Amino acid sequence: MKRKRQGEEADGRATRLNRVIAIGLGTLLLGGVTAAYAATSVIRGVGTMAHYEPFDGPATMMARSLFIEANEVLPWHQHPGIGVYTIVKTGTLTVEDGCGGEVVYPEGSAFIEPAGRVHRGIAGDVAVETVQTFLVPAGSAFSVNVPKACGAPLVVDECKVDGWRAFTYPRTFSNQGDCIGFVHGSDD
Repeated sequence: MKRKRQGEEADGRATRLNRVIAIGLGTLLLGGVTAAYAATSVIRGVGTMAHYEPFDGPATMMARSLFIEANEVLPWHQHPGIGVYTIVKTGTLTVEDGCGGEVVYPEGSAFIEPAGRVHRGIAGDVAVETVQTFLVPAGSAFSVNVPKACGAPLVVDECKVDGWRAFTYPRTFSNQGDCIGFVHGSDD
């Protein structure tokens, strides 16, 4: 009788373990694999504008300091709203564009991360601190993680000479005119 109970207990443990594994795998499949990043944000201030004409409604402005560990690679992402005004306070930050290419910003540099453009930041051999200002429609995220992609097109010239074929974010384009219409805002 005792052996049967031990066998039943072992079967129960195996069943519980299988459930835990199944739940864990299901969570990964449904939620995606999330990588851990060491970068931290310190919010310096948040304010609301009752009406911002380009958004035709209320807007939220946020200023933050972003601290990125040495050699850390941030996830691919894009910024809604007007993009991000960024100052590299310390270190060297490389910004890799989802369409290819990269730009290196040393300490003291300032630049704009264009709205909707997929990119990621890569810290150099020393930790990086940036100071950033965001302006988004009220209720929008300040940054949205996305898979690596090319887009969104920023200027009409990016659509020309078959350039429209490269874009995969936020959607693909059927031809050059379709891409140009997107840039002009007739199709968001």
